[in-house]
Amino acid sequence: MNASLDKRVEKTKQALSEADHILIGGGAGLSAAAGLLYSGPRFTERFRTFIDKYKFTDLYTSSFYPFTSETEKWAYWAHHISLNRYETGVTPLYRDLYRLVSDRSYFVISTNVESQFTKAGFPESRVFEIQGDYGYLQCEKGCHDKLYENEEWIAEMVAHTKNCEIPQHLVPVCPVCGGPMDVNLRKDQHFVQDYRWYETAERYQAFAQQTLTAKSVYLEFGVGFNTPGIIRYPFETFTAHNEQAALIRFNRDHPDGALEIAARTISFTEPINEVVTALLDF
Repeated sequence: MNASLDKRVEKTKQALSEADHILIGGGAGLSAAAGLLYSGPRFTERFRTFIDKYKFTDLYTSSFYPFTSETEKWAYWAHHISLNRYETGVTPLYRDLYRLVSDRSYFVISTNVESQFTKAGFPESRVFEIQGDYGYLQCEKGCHDKLYENEEWIAEMVAHTKNCEIPQHLVPVCPVCGGPMDVNLRKDQHFVQDYRWYETAERYQAFAQQTLTAKSVYLEFGVGFNTPGIIRYPFETFTAHNEQAALIRFNRDHPDGALEIAARTISFTEPINEVVTALLDF
């Protein structure tokens, strides 16, 4: 560990040890650092038939592909969800994050949708997956606010995929309006926020409010500028409003933050897993 990194790690350890509350923000860069890559061999080996047929280049851009039928759409999404939500178990990085804060006062807000935090041991009551969850389906038009667990459905679709399509009888249909179903992801105005979403949002807001008047640490992992208004900008604002607070930012590409909190910001561009391992070395 070089001198600069060693100093930042020690400052972070001290801030964490002294903190009354720790608010964790997880973005796409965190899951990528954990190994949930949307390109490379993990993508090409699993999605070869889809790549050949649709010329997909990665799992992110392929999510926006305009499939012409529900049987094609769900063949793709079943494999996408199965790989990222069900086949991939807890990753060492998320497990280490839980070890880092498990005995502290903490809360998590995440834009990720693979449920790695809860797989690692974080209680659902302390994790706000604000953008949705791969484990649920919803009415495509949001005609009602119920979510439907999809694990068995997804397994059936994967098992019966042939030539990048599933049988028509496996296509999910909304039980209320009879229209198409969709993955519970925030991508348009029809995103369903059920009662659990609102309950968790209230818990998050209450915890965030507590951090404003106490010695607090905001741990931000891999949050870029796709949706900065959810985690990145609020964390900077929280830090600015509380002189007892520190912002710990892990970001390879965008480590810098607001100038007014520069003295209370510790930035890491190094691999997240390496720094977290060092933080666990008390």
